Parts: sequence; structure tokens; C-alpha cells
Amino acid sequence: MLVITLDVKAEELIHIPRLFRGIFSSGQAFRLEDKPERPTGCASKKEPGDYRMKTCNALQFTRILSAAALLVTCTSAIAAETPALTEEQKTLYAIGVTVSRSLAVFELSPAEFEFVKQGLTDTQAGKKSDVELSAYTGKIQELAKARRKASGEKQVGAGKDFLENAAKEKGAVKTASGMVYTVIAEGKGDSPKADDVVKVNYRGTLIDGKEFDSSYKRAKPLEFKLDNVIKCWTEGVQKMKPGGKAKLVCPPHLAYGDSGAGEKILPGATLVFEVELLEFKKAEAVKQGSAVSVKPAVPTKK
Repeated sequence: MLVITLDVKAEELIHIPRLFRGIFSSGQAFRLEDKPERPTGCASKKEPGDYRMKTCNALQFTRILSAAALLVTCTSAIAAETPALTEEQKTLYAIGVTVSRSLAVFELSPAEFEFVKQGLTDTQAGKKSDVELSAYTGKIQELAKARRKASGEKQVGAGKDFLENAAKEKGAVKTASGMVYTVIAEGKGDSPKADDVVKVNYRGTLIDGKEFDSSYKRAKPLEFKLDNVIKCWTEGVQKMKPGGKAKLVCPPHLAYGDSGAGEKILPGATLVFEVELLEFKKAEAVKQGSAVSVKPAVPTKK
């Protein structure tokens, strides 16, 4: 019986397709047996030690090794011969990325994407279009709305589960409206009212943690009248005090509902906001033109 150990370096694995990476791992050991070829391929079984042994007959092993070697050679040659892109080529590539992102809302299947590619190819080649574009402009918008709505509906259940779990977290409070409010840092002083003008820093994420907006990244706090934003914010920020920070988990009916917002916030999305109240101005003072900001109270030295 012959045991062969293939010591494949980690950097070499990038040249081996996923199919072979499970076979050729660093330090992998193979046992070659003089047995008829198994119809189901190589059998794996646990052996003493920290590695996994794969049992194959010699013919199978030779075929696998030959195929892997060929793939490594071809892939390396292609990589070596591919020249670096010029700035103009990178710009053209960026056009493709931009077009692809604009198509994301349609969630095209591979078969559907073939029709899109055909339209691009025919138009680029100056061929006569198979459809009257003006007659399909409205249909394109209808399809986009339908696909977007369908994507949002898939997330509704996940949003409800997320809200339920968020309400069970330590310090969380679920309000009568359905919002889940959690204090991250206590502020000091009075709380703003719905018609006051507040100044905040915030970060907004989807339930999967993907960030869709952040005033921190823009390095510019947002200032607005508190009753001019989504209901979740109007309710939640009124519970805060200057200098405080809180997490708001907003159900769809308190956020953007069945319409969604922008490319990232789908219809029916549950949203998470971390909000930091910097200061606010009383509505009466704003109307009179002599607004005085209510800022975090500064502790006095004893």
C-alpha cells in the first residue's frame, strides 16, 4: 500500500477550482489501493490523527492529479499573460459595473440576463431593435416595482423575528407602537418635543447589519425638525436627552412602509438606527428667530 502526501501551498490553492480544493488541502494524505474503481468515487473516512484520509484506487488518483496539474498550469499561464488594465480600460470596466448595479433591482436569473445581453449587443452593433422601446418604458418600470416588492416580501418574516429578538435584549423596551428602544448612553437635561429642531449623529443599518446611511462617515451631523422624519425617529428621539445615545429598531409601518427608500431599503424593511442626540432648539425660540440650543449639561467641578 502506498501513501502519498501532497504538500500544496496556500497561495497555490487559488489556482485550483473549488471542486479540487476539497481534495488537495495542505498536508493532505491519500492512500492508493489496488482495488476496482469505485462507482461513487473516492471514499472519505476518519483515521486517527488530526487529518482526514481519502481512499482512492490508483487509477482515480492519477486522473484527479493529472486534471489538477493541468488546471494549475493553464490558470497560471493565463494569469501571467493578462496585462494590467489601463486607466481607460478601468473606466470602461466601471461602466459595466454601473450598468450591473442598475439592473440589481430586477434580480435577473441567468436565462433572463441573456435577453438583456442580447439587447445590449444588438444596440451596440447598430442592429434594428426587436421591440419598440417607447412601448416598453412603462413595462420596465412596472417590472422593477414588482421585483422590488417581491424582494421586500421575502424579508418581512425575517424583520418580525428580528424585532421579537431585539425586544428580548437587556435594557430593551418595546413601545405600544411596536418600536424597540434601547438606551446606549444616558444624556442629561430636558428631552425634545415633536416640533423642536434636533441635531443628531446617526448610523442606519438593515437587519443583516449592512449600513445604508451614516452621518459619522459624512463627518456632518444632521439637523431637522423632529416631526418631519419617519415616525420611529419622532417617537424615539423624544425619549432622549442631549448627550445621550440610543438604538431604535423600527418596524416597517414606523419607517418607510411598503414603499421603501432608495436602492438599499426595500419595501417592508425593518431598520436599525443608532442615534446620538447632540442638541436641540425649542420650537418657540426658532419661530421667534432667537433660538437657543439645548446642549448636554456640563458637570461642574467641586
